[in-house]
Amino acid sequence: MGRRIAIVEDEDAIRANYAEALTRQGYEVAAYADRVSAMAAFRNRLPELAVIDIGLGDEPEGGFTLCAELRALSARLPIIFLSARDSDFDIVSGLRLGADDYLTKDVSLPHLLARIAALFRRIEALADSGPEEEVVERGDLRLDAMRLVAEWQGRAVGLTLTEFWMVHTLARTPGHVKSRDQLMQDARLVVDDGTITSHIKRIRRKFAAVDGAFDRIESVYGVGYRWRA
Repeated sequence: MGRRIAIVEDEDAIRANYAEALTRQGYEVAAYADRVSAMAAFRNRLPELAVIDIGLGDEPEGGFTLCAELRALSARLPIIFLSARDSDFDIVSGLRLGADDYLTKDVSLPHLLARIAALFRRIEALADSGPEEEVVERGDLRLDAMRLVAEWQGRAVGLTLTEFWMVHTLARTPGHVKSRDQLMQDARLVVDDGTITSHIKRIRRKFAAVDGAFDRIESVYGVGYRWRA
């Protein structure tokens, strides 16, 4: 079987449709209708990627709660929100909770499959990095691509997979400005500009929680971002 994907969706027809489409692509699929049953299963065995709706049964914000619970179990598990809710508030809330991506339910199945495949390609690319890329050290920063661990001043920074990739992409070439398009391409992201901005803000907050003086990720107005040498 292929990689194991969990779908948490309370509408039976939608859940079955996604499960069937993913199964046809060769994935092993586990589907759940509510947060409680999903978490019971996840405590026994984590999937390799989770696709979560926000409203789950009688819990209008159940998906947000589930995302936070999953992040407590694993900082690295790729999480995608797939919801009918398309407000900026919901999208930003989902990303702040640690989701790697946020899609609305009007997305086509091919597009959804492409985003899932992109996340898995990033995992594989990190695992396949050559010996010279396994550890990136830039001053107080240390990135271990094999273990997906980021450290600042010797203290762990709990980055999600997407956040790790973005820092890795910036830190490999300090002083070089990465446009949003370059950042999406190099980090194998399939997201829009607004999502990039939200991820950068979250990354900065996580480093600042370790070091209040952290200022290494610099915005270059109208161009993109760079890691300050």
